[in-house]
Amino acid sequence: MSPLLQTFANGSALGYRSLSAAAAGDYESIATVTVGSGGSSTISFTSIPSTYTHLQIRAIARTTRTGSSGIDYCGIRFNSDTGTNYVYHLLYGNGTSVTAQAGTSSSIIISGNAPRDGVTASIYGANVFDILDYANTNKYKTVRTLGGADTNGAGQITFSSGLWMNTSAITSITLSPESDSWKEYSHFALYGIKSA
Repeated sequence: MSPLLQTFANGSALGYRSLSAAAAGDYESIATVTVGSGGSSTISFTSIPSTYTHLQIRAIARTTRTGSSGIDYCGIRFNSDTGTNYVYHLLYGNGTSVTAQAGTSSSIIISGNAPRDGVTASIYGANVFDILDYANTNKYKTVRTLGGADTNGAGQITFSSGLWMNTSAITSITLSPESDSWKEYSHFALYGIKSA
């Protein structure tokens, strides 16, 4: 059977639903941000619709911090809340050692990896942030993150979780680097995950 006919056959078996309709668990692009020349101290996603079950942010990031070849974290805030309403747990390793970090009554969720500008040029960290049940007004909001960066033979991998102690639906997300600004060409993409 030709691929086109097979596609229609599959659509028929699923009840003649539209071939362009999103199925449960599908990812839909909501917005993307690419940092321009000169960098940016924060990036934000605003007016996030409440029509999904979960959100995901995929990011490649680097900071403008000079004078050091280390790796900075990514900080997350929701709905412009700068109060001490966040909790986080962070586990990171560099191939020879593992370190754990935690924060309570924090003003930001610490997670992710972003090489500093002192690292070899053009190396960016890769991160995936899952924001669960973001529109559910009956529970606090949970974030889990997996990130990593290879700084030309060295590097770091990070696994973290965070909690925003607020039951409000998340309508905006702000990401900021540990220090200075996001480097030009850092890229952030927000996706919505469809419900059943």
